[in-house]
Amino acid sequence: MAELALPLPPGSTIGIIGGGQLGRMLSQAASRLGFDVLILDPEENCPAARVSRGQFVAAYDDPAALTIMGRACDVVTFEFENVPSASIEQLAEGGALVAPGPTALAVAQDRVDEKTFLNAVGAATVDFVAVDTLDDLIAGLETLGTPALLKTRRDGYDGKGQAWVASADEAAEAFAAIGGRPAILEARAAFTRELSIIAARGHDGSVAVYPLGENEHSGGVLRVTTAPAAVDTVTDARAREIATDILDGLDYVGVMGIELFDLGEGRLLVNEIAPRVHNTGHWTQDGCICDQFEQHIRAIAGWPLGPTEAHARVEMTNLLGDEVDQWAGLAAEPNARLHLYGKAEARPGRKMAHVNRVGPLA
Repeated sequence: MAELALPLPPGSTIGIIGGGQLGRMLSQAASRLGFDVLILDPEENCPAARVSRGQFVAAYDDPAALTIMGRACDVVTFEFENVPSASIEQLAEGGALVAPGPTALAVAQDRVDEKTFLNAVGAATVDFVAVDTLDDLIAGLETLGTPALLKTRRDGYDGKGQAWVASADEAAEAFAAIGGRPAILEARAAFTRELSIIAARGHDGSVAVYPLGENEHSGGVLRVTTAPAAVDTVTDARAREIATDILDGLDYVGVMGIELFDLGEGRLLVNEIAPRVHNTGHWTQDGCICDQFEQHIRAIAGWPLGPTEAHARVEMTNLLGDEVDQWAGLAAEPNARLHLYGKAEARPGRKMAHVNRVGPLA
């Protein structure tokens, strides 16, 4: 395909690796802006494919499919951070425009690398040690104290691949529980609540930041985000500074989700970053003129970033498993906007939809 200068005009083709709910909502946003979308996902007729122009049914690391996708698309992005970084590197080496780039993906895929990077750009985290062996874990517990949180370095999400260690006597059991894999041990954070911030950066280095959200989890899974969160000006300013430093440090293009521990008095620790649109940003669909999905498409296509001010207060609730069967009642609520993901099977704990309950700004 002939190279197009940025900004990409309507009618250009955007490729999305990953066909779940985030890819689906990205595709819907791209369609509103006049783009065609191609999905790469191993699941035939996946949720995102059903709202897109077409799909490559292939593994995320299929060389032939990636080559064809790179040639067919004017820019390629991804919906989740566990896409093999080698796939993004292949696309970039083949001449495809990829956003975010492989550096951001590689950093976010390894929790030790992630926290090392965050500290390097001035974004504080909990204290941590790398763990490769049981002896490393025992030594780490002596350094950090207990309780401490053991997480796999790679691939964990929604509370998976992690275990709390209350004492050295539990070290062997905890290490076995995560499969004896390379891990990170994190000191416990004395935080009052979890906040998150959604931010975007364009090809030109421009940055747009949404108001903070406050998150509630259950069993390691996000259940509710309320936004804009009630925060003081010092906390708000510090969160925006952290987001900008991270985006600039990665030379990032696209939307990123950043989870924060609020220690009070403007003190924030970064828990983790996600180089993609994020569950805690779903509130923007009904609380902002330009939501996080449109913002991501704007950023990767070289368009001006959209406004991020909130025009409503939103409580976003995830619907897991058979909770989606409540759709009729939720659709009848006058202040509720229901977002269904089009997934065929409602397995326990699976994210099937979310509902945004909209109210006036305080």
